[in-house]
This record gives sequence, structure tokens and C-alpha cells, in this order.
Amino acid sequence: MTEAIGSAASARVAWIAGVGASAGLGAALARRFAREGLRVAVTARSRERLDAIVDEIRRAGGQAYALPADVTSESELAEIARQLADHGTLEVAIFNAAGMTRGPTLELSAAEFEAAWRVTTLGGFLFARASLPALLAAGRGSLLFTGATASLRGRPPFAAFAAAKAGLRSLTQSLAREFGPRNIHVAHVVVDGGIDGERLRASAPQYVAERGADGLLNPDDIADAYWHLHQQPRSAWSQEIDLRPYNESF
Repeated sequence: MTEAIGSAASARVAWIAGVGASAGLGAALARRFAREGLRVAVTARSRERLDAIVDEIRRAGGQAYALPADVTSESELAEIARQLADHGTLEVAIFNAAGMTRGPTLELSAAEFEAAWRVTTLGGFLFARASLPALLAAGRGSLLFTGATASLRGRPPFAAFAAAKAGLRSLTQSLAREFGPRNIHVAHVVVDGGIDGERLRASAPQYVAERGADGLLNPDDIADAYWHLHQQPRSAWSQEIDLRPYNESF
């Protein structure tokens, strides 16, 4: 699993969990932080997709490596956290994974509801537990989480997704209050609208066409916001920001 890339003595590391297609937010985050000179560790269950992103970043001159894992596995995330030390100093950790369960409430099984919670809420907790020791040891860093419209309000057919995302949001607030005073910037990003990525274009092409130019969130633009969060001076940290297209109602 470990792939050594040059000297780790002074390398800055970004760990991003929840990286899928190249035309998606996770990949955009990986490219953005790699462009700033960080070594990017990307995590998801699909080794094939991770390898494609790693290859893309390396061909562009960046440094990246794939560390596949299930974010609901405490042991797998702990193992990755141990491996990160071989590649440099963890500076930023981003949790972008989510269990996108949808369906009418009376048709949702308990297992489906729990699965959404396990990936989104429990996964976020386990990722924080795995990341924080290295960030604290470094004395600084950012721990960032991807939220959604559902983080703020629930509606059908997203009962499971909304419950999980609301739980994640509350978790980030608890973490920020606990670890902000220890120089760890914990922030939650509410992505309020459709992301112009592979998933939406494949599942709802008509909706994509109807939204028009800049009517969907561009993944690279979202990634810019994460970078700016990471760069914020600690005298003026944001715990939560919301991002939406100019024509999105809210």
C-alpha cells in the first residue's frame, strides 16, 4: 500500500478521503492542494479510480499516492494515518465521503438508513480520530468537511442522507470548539446546489442542461474555497461557509 516518493523530511501532506471520478469534487480537491506543493494522499474504496487521479496529478508535476480504504473501518484509517508519517507532515485533512442514500421514508430499510450514517457521520468521526493526532503533533493544521444542503434541512426523499449530514455538521462544531484552541482549524463547507461532475451529468443530464451556464457548482471553484479556508489566518477563522451558484434559491 505504501508508495515512497522522494524525501519526506520537509514534505507537507494533504489527506483527502472520498475521492472518486476525475470530474468530481474529491479529485478537484486533490489537484488543488497538489498544485500548491503538498503531497496528496487520496483515499476511497476504488483503487482503480484512485490510481487514475494519482497518475493525473503526477503527469501535471504534482505528488500524490493512493491509499485505498473504507472510511467506516477504524483499523484501515488508523493504518493509513500511520503510513502518512512516512510521506511527510500532515497539514490538512479533508473528509469528502458521503452515503448518498435516497428513497421514500416508508421504503427505506433500517440497513439503508444506517449505511448512510455509517459512511457520512461515523466515517467523519473516524477520519477525525485518525487525522487529529498528527495535526496536533505538528502544532497546526486544517480539518475540513464537506457538507450539503441536507446538512441544514431535511426533505424527502433524503431522510437518511439529511440525518447523516446533519450529524456530521454537529460533529464538526464539536471538533472546532475542542481543537480550535489547540490551533487546528476545523471547518464545514455547505455545498448548496448540484455539483457539475460525473455523477450528476450521468444521472440527470436534463437537469444539468436546464441549469445553464454557471448554474451548477464547478468542482474546481469549490476546491478553491477549501484552499482559502486552509489559508485563513487564525485571527479570523471560518467554522462554516456555504457555497451555491448565483441562480440557486435558498
